[in-house]
Amino acid sequence: MEDDVSTTTEDLAGKGGRALRRYRVMAWITGVMLLILVVEMVIKYVLQAGPEVMRWIEWVPFVHGWIYVVYLVTVVDLWSTMRWGYRRLVAMILGGVVPVMSFVVERRVHEHAVRDLAAVRGPEPADDEGLTRLDA
Repeated sequence: MEDDVSTTTEDLAGKGGRALRRYRVMAWITGVMLLILVVEMVIKYVLQAGPEVMRWIEWVPFVHGWIYVVYLVTVVDLWSTMRWGYRRLVAMILGGVVPVMSFVVERRVHEHAVRDLAAVRGPEPADDEGLTRLDA
């Protein structure tokens, strides 16, 4: 019985760590693509670039849209694995919509996930030698 609990805890910690890693990568990619999309929109609507310029950047909205879909998959994966509330889900979803917000949300989500995963794993065993020896 105790083995089942520790195995479940290890599975959750492992799945949570992998889901967090995927989310962080996609949050950064989505954030960068969103900034590129903003630049594309400024060029298109503010500077009113001609077709000779637009043919080089017209792919940006399409690519950003698909990257956002992959981002949403990683958001739902992390959210469901960590069993967080709906408010955090909404914040994570909006992180991919508002420029620069994905970087802020990613940092906060990472802090919460690391804290929650540490709580699941429990305290680390103490090392008699310590992590580093400064007096050697």
